[in-house]
Amino acid sequence: MWQIWLITAGIFLIIEISTTGFLVFWFSIGALATMILSFFVDNIILQIAFFLIISIFLLFATKPFVDKIMPKENYIKTNSFSLAGKIGKVTVDIEPIDGKGQIKIENESWSAKSLDNTHIPKDTEVIVEKIEGVKAIVKPLIKN
Repeated sequence: MWQIWLITAGIFLIIEISTTGFLVFWFSIGALATMILSFFVDNIILQIAFFLIISIFLLFATKPFVDKIMPKENYIKTNSFSLAGKIGKVTVDIEPIDGKGQIKIENESWSAKSLDNTHIPKDTEVIVEKIEGVKAIVKPLIKN
């Protein structure tokens, strides 16, 4: 039975490598601990219960430490998420009724719609609030 737990641990490690979170790793450790238990206990129900208890305990016991090491505010925004907060210029009037509108940010054109569903005329400077699908959600930039 120990071979199955070793294979299970390997599968969880492969899943962990292919994901961005730090979650499935603890199930791999739980499977390895259960592999050691399987040398002494043949009852599969007891092994599964041990696996679940160890995995869930490790998951919750280490979560506060992982959150301290990897605080969410330090994540680097990439791809379209990096556009939030950037300033662009309207190149095609943003019309909430027609769903039309385009902006240019750093030499890239984006479909856009206004945050509060208002008309924003061409050549207005806007700030990107967020990205929804392929559209930039913007509001006019108010200069002081």
